[in-house]
Parts: sequence; C-alpha cells; structure tokens
Amino acid sequence: MTAPRIVRSLAELRALTAQWRRAGETIGVVPTMGALHQGHLSLVRAAEECDRVIVTIFVNPKQFNNPDDLENYPRTEEEDAAKLASFKVDVVYVPDGDTMYPQGFATNVSVGGLTEMLCGAARPGHFDGVATVVAKLFLQSQADRAYFGEKDYQQLQVVTRLAKDLDIPIEVVGCPTIREEDGLAMSSRNLLLSDRSRIKAPLLAEVMEDVAEGLRSGGTMADLGAQAQARLLAGGFTSVDYLELRHGSDLTLMNEATSGGRLFAAAWLAGVRLIDNIAV
Repeated sequence: MTAPRIVRSLAELRALTAQWRRAGETIGVVPTMGALHQGHLSLVRAAEECDRVIVTIFVNPKQFNNPDDLENYPRTEEEDAAKLASFKVDVVYVPDGDTMYPQGFATNVSVGGLTEMLCGAARPGHFDGVATVVAKLFLQSQADRAYFGEKDYQQLQVVTRLAKDLDIPIEVVGCPTIREEDGLAMSSRNLLLSDRSRIKAPLLAEVMEDVAEGLRSGGTMADLGAQAQARLLAGGFTSVDYLELRHGSDLTLMNEATSGGRLFAAAWLAGVRLIDNIAV
C-alpha cells in the first residue's frame, strides 16, 4: 500500500480538482486536524462513495481560545498518511498557516443561533474559527460532499447551516459517532489522556446513557442532571461544562425527552476536555 499524495499548495490542489471536474468526477472532502483515529477513518470510508477523495489536515489556530491547547494538540502527519494508505484517498491536503490565513487576512465567518450555547458558551470564538476555516476548505476543495462526524454534533449543525446560508454548492454528510469498546467516543484528544485517566474516561458515556434511559422513562433533566454531574465529579472528572438535553435540529434547550431530543455533555478529566452526545 502506498500513502496518498500530499499536497501543500492551493494552486496544486485546484489544478487537480479542475482536472477531476472536467472529467465529470464527484469529489468528497473530509476536513480534519490530523491525529487520525477510527472515527476519522469511518468518514473517509463514507467518502469513498465519491469518485475522488480529499482529506485535509490543518490544525486551525482560530478555533483554539487557549494557546496551551493549541500547542499541545497532537500533530502526527506521517502516521496519518500511513493510516490513509489503505483507503481510496487521492490527496491529503496539508496547507500551512500562511496559505490559510495570509498576511492581511481580515474576514471572519460567524453563524448565529447555533453557536451561543454548549461548546460555544464554554469556548468563546471557537465556532467562528470553525466556520471560517471550513468555509475556506469548502471553497478550496470545490468538493461535492463534505463528511463530518456526529461526535461533534454542534459543529455538524454549524457547518450545515454555513453551507446553506452562503449558497456553497456542497452536501454536508453527517456520520455516526465511532466508539471504543468501552464506550468512549473516539477523539484525537484521547491521546492526551494518561493511562490512569483513560480508565476513568468511559464514565462520561456511561452516565449519559443512564440519563438518557431515565429521560425515556419519563424523567426530566431537572431531576436527573444534578445527580449525573455529581456522579462524574465523584468518578474523577474535575468539572462539567454542561450536561444538557437539546433538540437535535436547532439546539433548543429541553427538559423532557421528545422526538428529536439529544443529550450533550462536556467535562474535564485531568486537563483534557471530553465531549459527547447521544440521541434520546
């Protein structure tokens, strides 16, 4: 197996996509920040329905509001390329900061209504950074379809709204969360967990499943939420940013389970912020 071609310049990428478009081929793009795991690879597998597949790797500084978080984010380009060798990936696009944000860059993309709660409340400016870089990647790749995981469900809703509002001719495809055998949602941030913390991490999914079951049985978040947060803190998590029930389409806050409900959580474990969500 041969690792896919790595492209670093926008001009080279656009020359390839123009060639593919002239041939009438469909293009799929999988935007990532690298440190690829089975969750990312499930998106690549889904993208293979297209004639051509681009995987992007760019650690986007605009979506980090903590400089230490940006500095510590895992960067594993060689390993990532090796993992993609067994897939039908035509190009790995790895732009640098000057390509994405050249000198004088002054544009910010902001999506209202979906970004003020959940991770948006805990990480000011995060989703502006996401929306800005995703808009650029959509336009740079000229893809027909873009693949995102439901693990970052709020992000999925933001980029879907972005493409619709700006009339970017791309279909945003949401793909199911991929989990470890013990239930922990796969994330690049899991690499930052110590062995001891990794043992505790699955408690987040376990607690969420118990809350979801309670909601399905007629319980309310007012009754179930505080107890669940206390359980996380007793299990080794240091703080809980949120544990909330919201509607999956517009992220409206809910107290009782109804059609379309989704449970969202973000909690800190040994300095690592873990997020998850499940349908209720």
